[in-house]
Amino acid sequence: MRWEGGRKSENVEDRRNMKPAVMAAGGLGVMVVMVIAALLGLDPKKVQQVMGPGGGQAGRGGQVAQRELTKEEKEDGEFVKAVMAFTEDVWTEQFSRAGEKYVKPTMVLFSQAVDTGCGRAPSAVGPFYCPADRKVYLDPSFFEELRVKMGGSDARFSQAYVIAHEIGHHVQNLLGYSEIVDRKRQTESKAEFNKWSVRLELQADYLAGVWAHYGQEKFTFIEPGDVATAMKSAQAIGDDRIQKNARGFTSPESYTHGTSEQRTKWFREGLKTGDLNRLKDLFELPYGEL
Repeated sequence: MRWEGGRKSENVEDRRNMKPAVMAAGGLGVMVVMVIAALLGLDPKKVQQVMGPGGGQAGRGGQVAQRELTKEEKEDGEFVKAVMAFTEDVWTEQFSRAGEKYVKPTMVLFSQAVDTGCGRAPSAVGPFYCPADRKVYLDPSFFEELRVKMGGSDARFSQAYVIAHEIGHHVQNLLGYSEIVDRKRQTESKAEFNKWSVRLELQADYLAGVWAHYGQEKFTFIEPGDVATAMKSAQAIGDDRIQKNARGFTSPESYTHGTSEQRTKWFREGLKTGDLNRLKDLFELPYGEL
């Protein structure tokens, strides 16, 4: 992926060399993070252990510096700023074409754990978007996991896909799709709500593809082999693959993000068409046709 030399976003907050000075219990924050963990298929008990007994929201003590960032960490930070700039430029243009204003989100880089508008979250939950503060949270050590999954090959576009997926959740929030699914939580059974969660996640994959479509037109940042590598990443984080690797069998009724095939399908559809009018398809198609 070609990412060096361009504009860098100013909407990246780097907390990797910081830690909360004071922590206070916050039951609501804990509950929100535990919901996020459940949607990601993580063991809530393990997440709670990482969060600790006071794993709530940050107190008023602020943050204190811990250490200097390494050369590799600084490069990851510059990469994130470049990708965020790509997303800002693409979505600002797309919203403008529709007569709307794109409200830029903030990306927060952290290590180990972070305090968010949705509560305190450990790195174990993976990258996520918090609609309460309109921020994406990412521990870049997740990038190393992708590098391992890619056999040590260049995984920069795979990393960009992950970021674009989370920015896709921000776009959903601005367009009202997130609110639709959140209301389903109050009225549907868990099994039915899981299906709506899958729809939302596949829509975010589609939006990541749409971003790549227009980003390539505007910046030509995709190099040969990049898409195949990103799709290998998408396959690795499909619900079916994760469940099969973790316990030897799958439970489709518990899927929350979609299968490997579904995730790659909808990213490729977005990349191919760039058609934002198809967003509603993810919410209107019969579930078996996704």
